[in-house]
Amino acid sequence: MAKLSITDFIMRTSNGQTHAPEGSNITIAEWSAEGTLNGETPMLMAPLHLHYEDDEAWFILEGTLGFQIGDEKIEANQNEAVIVPRGTPHTFWNPKQETARYLIIMNKQTQELIDAIHKTSDRSPEMMKNLFKQYRAELL
Repeated sequence: MAKLSITDFIMRTSNGQTHAPEGSNITIAEWSAEGTLNGETPMLMAPLHLHYEDDEAWFILEGTLGFQIGDEKIEANQNEAVIVPRGTPHTFWNPKQETARYLIIMNKQTQELIDAIHKTSDRSPEMMKNLFKQYRAELL
């Protein structure tokens, strides 16, 4: 492993930025979720899924995110955090009209799954199920 400087451990948030220092198993990213027009069904930011080995957490910087965690649905607002333990089915969305900004904290394996999803052009249900399985997760 290359020698790291102290600046390798610091992240200034910026939409779309991901921070994962070399040697770390944790990734933190700032993302945004566009708002939902009145009367429209919110767009899921991720399909209902679970991770067999990884926990996931969100901290809302601005706006609101809705979550389904198991059978429960909740909303989290600015300055609130949500943690989903491994093995728990979950998904999330923006239920409000305003854009939401949030930090997502995940293990390296979950970040690698997200990267693999973004790299593939085959979004067929079978391909997605196989991809999730490869990263110890399940698409429900």
